[in-house]
Amino acid sequence: MVDESPAGTIRDKTAPMPGMVRSAMRMMAGTLTSRLLGLLREILTASYFGATRSLDAYYAAYTLANLSRQLLAEGALSASFVPTFSRVYDKSGTGPAARLARQVMSVLMALCTAVVALGMLCSPLLVRIIAPGFGAEQSAMAASLTRALFPFLLIVSLGALAMGVLNSVGSFFVPAVAPAASNLAFIVILIVFRRNISVWTMVAAVLVGGLSSMTLQWAMSWKMGCLLIPAKPDISDPDLRGIAALFLPYAAGLSLNQVNPLVSRMLGSYLDAGIISVLNYSDRIIQLPLGLFVIAISQAVLPMLSRIDRDDNSGFRLFIRDALRFNLFMVLPASIAMMRLAGPIVHILLVRGAFGEWAWKATSGALACYAAGLPGMACGTIIMRALYARGMAKAAVKVTLFTVCANLSMGALLMRNFSHLGLAAGTSCAFTASAFLGAWMLSRDMGMKIMLADAPWMTRLLCSCGIMGIAVYLGMNAAPYPAAAPLTARALWTAAAAAAGCGLYAALTAVLRCPEWNWIKTAARRGCKHS
Repeated sequence: MVDESPAGTIRDKTAPMPGMVRSAMRMMAGTLTSRLLGLLREILTASYFGATRSLDAYYAAYTLANLSRQLLAEGALSASFVPTFSRVYDKSGTGPAARLARQVMSVLMALCTAVVALGMLCSPLLVRIIAPGFGAEQSAMAASLTRALFPFLLIVSLGALAMGVLNSVGSFFVPAVAPAASNLAFIVILIVFRRNISVWTMVAAVLVGGLSSMTLQWAMSWKMGCLLIPAKPDISDPDLRGIAALFLPYAAGLSLNQVNPLVSRMLGSYLDAGIISVLNYSDRIIQLPLGLFVIAISQAVLPMLSRIDRDDNSGFRLFIRDALRFNLFMVLPASIAMMRLAGPIVHILLVRGAFGEWAWKATSGALACYAAGLPGMACGTIIMRALYARGMAKAAVKVTLFTVCANLSMGALLMRNFSHLGLAAGTSCAFTASAFLGAWMLSRDMGMKIMLADAPWMTRLLCSCGIMGIAVYLGMNAAPYPAAAPLTARALWTAAAAAAGCGLYAALTAVLRCPEWNWIKTAARRGCKHS
């Protein structure tokens, strides 16, 4: 059964999961390029700076600017703008949708300008909050860096608006690959100015990279028929008023999640020098599977959720259940592989120049702890999208507030005996617990359980993951990682271990007839027909 919308788009209503999988696969392809360049950026940073107090000051400053960006742009703006824009686009076509986007752009620019000015003014206070363990000299440096980085918020907020437009009209590849332009600009600047490099070079690289990403998405949205230029907001426009009404509760809910990196850096400032840098390095590496699977799938889910009838509890439950299953199908093996291969991965990526053995061991341990929390993060991200799609803003705020409190309390408790490993483990436990809490709230609202883990599906998935994990463990014992070997040999060892694990998992899940393979095959066939 097909349905032709007034805008002229035709959608297959009988198979929403292959459509979601196809969109997610497009995002994965674009995100892979971006994340690989992001890792190269961290490799260069580690080589030039190692793990030092000056780099800690930069990361504290970057966290503040990045937190504001995620709070306004990629958090509340995405959640409130995309569903409304998608409905207007489906119902009325490109023209009315573009007019709505231009009005939102004007409001966004005014709001971001005010936040940038306030952030620059309050930089010393913000640094004292985020890194209370810094000394006077390091705090002053972090405050100066924060002032210089805050304009980053305005740049990437406009890019996020263009990303929302592109996702709503079915364009997922360009928004996924746009950060690659940012990372590429960052890398070029570091290399060009490597002889006189400092943390201020990184500030310039961040700003230029943000402009590159924004320009790419803005140009693509123009090509798609939506030229984003400021327009006078019409306060009587019900769609604009609806976005404004949703923005604040979304900001309170989605953006609380962005406090979690702040918690780790705040607590890490009380630990040994370099701990904040170590946590950042491990977080950057975990962003590869997080971006490839979790973020890609959640971005693909959001527009589709906005098109499901909110009164269709059965259809909503089935879609969420299948989205969660596909997420875990992709993330669980990645989590196991990252935990087992954390040491080799960090060694081959970062150990060079100023990045020594202590930093290697510390970063590897943190990476393994973060990897353990990937399944919880994956489920929690989908659940949060579902809560907002059903208008459960208060429940979403409660879940994210619980995550922050759990992260803070567990991190403070565990760091006493396990240092930075306790901080990473606390974050993983907090996200996993919040996923369970969110699923319970969603089930209660629908009046039915999600029924994620029925026995046949869970048995097939756990057997495949368990056999893969055991095989990787035995293989590493039989042929240990050659840490002293040349780079080529180490790269081949790591690639072979990852390929063997992925190949075994794929073969096992195919033999056991996991339904996710049917969705992938259907999505690939339709993608070939549309190409």
